[in-house]
Amino acid sequence: MSDTTELKKYRIEGLDCANCANEIEVALRRIDGFDGATVSFSTGTILIPEDRRATAEETIARIEPGARIVERDRFGRTAGSAAADRGATGPEGPGHEADARRIPESVVRIGRIAIALALTVVGVVYHDALHETPLRLGEYAVFLVAYALVGWPVLAGAARNIVRGRVFDELFLMSIATLGAIAIHELAEAVAVMLFYSVGEYVQDRAVGRSRRSISALMDLRPDFARRVADGTTEEIEPESVEIDDTIEVRAGERVPLDGEVVRGESFVDTSALTGESVPRSVGDGDTVLAGFVNGSGTIRMRVTRRFEESSVSRILELVEDAAARKAPTEKFISRLAAVYTPIVVGIAAAIAFVPPLVVPGATLGEWVYRALVMLVISCPCALVISIPLGYFGGIGGASRNGVLVKGANYLDALTDLHTVVVDKTGTLTRGSFSVVRTVPRNGYDESTVLRLAAAAEAHSTHPIARSIRAAWGSEVDAETVTDVREEKGFGVVSRVGSQTILAGSDRLMHREGVEHTDCSVEGTVVHVAVDGTFAGFIVIDDELKPDAASAVGAMKALGVERVVMLTGDNESIARRTAGETGIDSYYAELLPEEKVAKVEEIAANLPPGKRLAFVGDGINDAPVLMRSDLGIAMGALGSDAAIEAADVVLMDDRMSGVGDSIAIARHTRSVVIQNIMLALLVKAVFLTLGAFGVATMWEAVIADMGTSLLAVLNATRTPSVGWKHTASDMPSPFTSASCRG
Repeated sequence: MSDTTELKKYRIEGLDCANCANEIEVALRRIDGFDGATVSFSTGTILIPEDRRATAEETIARIEPGARIVERDRFGRTAGSAAADRGATGPEGPGHEADARRIPESVVRIGRIAIALALTVVGVVYHDALHETPLRLGEYAVFLVAYALVGWPVLAGAARNIVRGRVFDELFLMSIATLGAIAIHELAEAVAVMLFYSVGEYVQDRAVGRSRRSISALMDLRPDFARRVADGTTEEIEPESVEIDDTIEVRAGERVPLDGEVVRGESFVDTSALTGESVPRSVGDGDTVLAGFVNGSGTIRMRVTRRFEESSVSRILELVEDAAARKAPTEKFISRLAAVYTPIVVGIAAAIAFVPPLVVPGATLGEWVYRALVMLVISCPCALVISIPLGYFGGIGGASRNGVLVKGANYLDALTDLHTVVVDKTGTLTRGSFSVVRTVPRNGYDESTVLRLAAAAEAHSTHPIARSIRAAWGSEVDAETVTDVREEKGFGVVSRVGSQTILAGSDRLMHREGVEHTDCSVEGTVVHVAVDGTFAGFIVIDDELKPDAASAVGAMKALGVERVVMLTGDNESIARRTAGETGIDSYYAELLPEEKVAKVEEIAANLPPGKRLAFVGDGINDAPVLMRSDLGIAMGALGSDAAIEAADVVLMDDRMSGVGDSIAIARHTRSVVIQNIMLALLVKAVFLTLGAFGVATMWEAVIADMGTSLLAVLNATRTPSVGWKHTASDMPSPFTSASCRG
C-alpha cells in the first residue's frame, strides 16, 4: 500500500547512464539511514533524507563524478530552468558571456564522431597503402586517432571507475573489448566498435531525453502565473503567493493556476489535462474549477479555495513523479541481475579466450581472444537497464493523461494481476448527489415537521445525505438551537434541538435506541426520524447511478477480472437493486466501516495464489479499506483527501470506467516491458552463441547491441502514446435489472 517516508526529492544532473543510476541507488541503500533512497534515471530525480545530502553527494561523486544534486522548486524544476521558463532576466554575472560562447556538448560529440567516422572511412578505403608504410605508422596513425576521438571518454570513464572499485560495467566491457582488438591488430574493428558505441549512446541519449520530455508534456500542468484581483486592479504574481479567499482572474486560453470557485463570468473549460475527458465543461457562478484546467472562452473570476501546494495540479505533479520511487518487481529483478550479470559474462569470456587454446588441438590464442571480445561487446545490459524503468514511467505518464494517477510502477504491475474488485456504492457506483423523493409522517406528525426536525438534527453534518435533507427543507436552520450532536458512522445523528432529542438515521439506530416503529423494510435509502423516543416518520432519499457504472463492470470482466463485489452501508433492498442494474456478482449490505475492512480481509483470504484484490471507494470512511486491500483505487474529483492519500490509484474524473482503463494501461505497459526483455535476451543469446562459435564479427556484435538498446528504448516510449481508452460502447453490458422488493 501507499507508504510515506521522510525523504526529500532533488534533481540529479549529469546522470546519463541508467546502470550508473542503479549503482548509485544500490550504494546509497547500503548506508545507514538510506533504506528508502531511490534514484530514477527516467525522471532524473533522487529521493534521499534531507539531512544526509552531503553523504549522498560523496557517494555520487565516487560513482559518477559528473553527476550532481540540485534543488527543485515546487514545479519540479531547477532554479535556472524555472527562471528560463518565466523568461526572467536579471543581472548577468561575470561568467555569463563565457557561458554563452561555450560550444554545446552535443555539438562537440557530433564533431568527434564525424571526424572519427571520416578517418575510419579513410583507413578502410586506403588500408593496404597505409599498412605498407614503415612500421605501419600510417595505419596506426589514422585508426588510433579515430579511436582516441570516440574512445577516450569511454577509456577515461572506465579508468576512473576501476580506481573507485567499480570494475565491471559497460565502459569496462567496451574498453577491454576494443583494447583487445587493437592488441590482436584488428584496428578497424576496434575503432568501429567505439564509433558505433558512441553513435548509439548519442542516439540513445536523445531518445531517452525525448521520452522524458514527452512524458513531462503529458503532465505539463505548471501554471506560469496567477492574475490576482485586488482593489479594482490586477497583477500577475507567482501562484504560491496567492492566499485562500483571494480573487483571481483567468482569461480565455489561459491555464487555471489554483483550485477555486467561480464568482463571476461563464466559460467552457478544457479538463483533459486532469481528467482525460475531451468534452469541454461548462462553468459559471458557484462551480468548482481546478488548477490545470484550461479556460476555453470567456473571462472568469474565481475565489481561491486552496493554496497552490494543496491544489490539484501540485498534487498530480507530486504523485506522478513520486511514482518513480516505487519500482515494479520486474525493475527490481533487472537491477539485481545487472549487478551480477557483467562479472559472470567477463568470466565466461575469459574462459573462452584462454581455455580452448590450452585444451583444443589447433586452437590459436588470437582466434579465441577475438571470439571472447565479440562476446564482451554484445553482453552490455544497457537495453534492459534503460528501457524497463522507462517503459513503466511511460505507462504512468500515459495513465495520468487519461485521468488516472498511478502512484508507482509496483501498483501498475499489480493491476495486471487483479482477480477481484470490491467497490463501494455511494459516490463510486452512484453519483453521491442525494435528493429527497418523499417524506412519510407517522404518529400524528406531518411531512413538514418531519423534514424540519431532520434538517435541524443534521445541521452540523457534512454527509451528502444530511446536505440533501437540508436542501429539501429549503430554509436556513438555526444551528445555535442544535446542541449535544453525536454523529455515528453507520447509524446516523443524535441531536438536541431546543428541548427535544432528535434521532435521524438508519433502521439500525431506531432498534438500538428502542424506538418502536413498523417501517423496517422500506425500499430505498431511508432516514428514520424519532422525537423524544417517538417514531415521527421517515424520509426516502434517492442517489442516481453513474451512467458508466454498468459498462465499467462489464469492462472489468472483459479484461479478466473474475469477480466484482459491492460493499455498502445502505439497506439490503437498495444494494440488491444496484447490483442487479450494474451486473455486480455479489454484494454485502448494511455494513459499518469496520465491517467493510473485515469483509475485504475475508474475501482476500480466499483469492487464488498470486492474485490481487482491489477496492474502489471515495469517502473518508473508505480510507481504512483502501489501505487494507492489495490495491486501493480512489475517486479523485469528489473523493475525500483521506481516501486519495490512502489509495494507490486515483481516478481524477470519478468515472468508474477509469478502473477498466487502469487495467488496460497496466497490461499494455507490461506487454511492452516483456517485449523489451524478450528482445534483449533473444538478441544477446543469439549473438553470444554466434560469437562463441566464431560466426559473428565484432562489427555485427556492436550493431546488434546498440540496435537492441535503441529498439528497446523506442519501444518503451510507446507506453504513453498507444491508445487504450475504453468507452461504454466498447464493452458489453449484458445486464438485466432486478425487480425491487415491495
